[in-house]
Amino acid sequence: MNTYDIFNIHNEDEFNQMALAIYHFQKEHNKVYREFLKVSHHYDKPIQHYSEIVSLPIEFFKTQKVIVEQQTPQLVFESSGTTGQEISRHFVVDAELYRQSFLKGFTWFYGDPVDWTFLALLPSYLEKPNSSLVFMMKGLMEASESPYNGFILNEVENLSDRIKKAKTWRQGKVLLMGVSYALWDLAEKYPQNLQGIIVMETGGMKGRRKEITRSQLHEILCQGFGLEKIHSEYGMTEMLSQAYSQGEGLFKTPPWLRIYFTEPDDPFSLAKPGKTGLINVVDLANIYSCSFIATSDLGRFTTNGQFEIIGRHDLAELRGCNLMLW
Repeated sequence: MNTYDIFNIHNEDEFNQMALAIYHFQKEHNKVYREFLKVSHHYDKPIQHYSEIVSLPIEFFKTQKVIVEQQTPQLVFESSGTTGQEISRHFVVDAELYRQSFLKGFTWFYGDPVDWTFLALLPSYLEKPNSSLVFMMKGLMEASESPYNGFILNEVENLSDRIKKAKTWRQGKVLLMGVSYALWDLAEKYPQNLQGIIVMETGGMKGRRKEITRSQLHEILCQGFGLEKIHSEYGMTEMLSQAYSQGEGLFKTPPWLRIYFTEPDDPFSLAKPGKTGLINVVDLANIYSCSFIATSDLGRFTTNGQFEIIGRHDLAELRGCNLMLW
């Protein structure tokens, strides 16, 4: 199987076939996943659809080296975490596969990054050299031809001038991506009219601000920036693909990423249609780690295949990335 075939998926059947092939590959060649399937008595379970696959609890990325056997990682991504919290590590065998995933994922929703200006407000992430989010933003900036790309550090008060210049370049496409608390600080201390650009939050208060709902955060940001809606990105250290929301907190996935929901108190049972459940991700870009992950996030499907994130499972550890209490 050509690893990069995941980017040529056109329909649900093709996704399912690819997911099943990767499942059997990881079942045999990923020791951590194999042992988990055996211990949970699901190793010999016949599988016909990816939603029947038992997901590896995301906490395993904190305690185990989740990687296909006889592979050498090119990168090791580490989660942001909070003080005293154990961090997750994602051992990435093929850095170019991750690069293609976030470039093609962005293109799927927003068009070719070559014509965009990317501004990143990620102060706490920049302090960690192994952040997958910083790696992604650097990659998007490298793919762009804009002279105005960059990480916003101490020049926050000059951001407005930088955005004005960026809006005059080519088609004026500007994306300001930031961690939630930093965008909140910006809206509070430097309110400004950002009409005509996209502001995207990645979640995460990092203990810097009180936890509020996503809708409350978006209301604050819309008021501070003169916008009608805020975009969102749903990703994490343990995933090499991202889902995006272009407003209202409703997320969509690219063709090589799917999510489904299991009962909050029974990870081996699918949640009833339309009901809140634990988010399980099937990320085919994770072919060399584990493509089947049970997160600690609660969510539900809405309309047209979109989903929303409701919050955290009560028993889940506080997480740094895209943490909200709805």
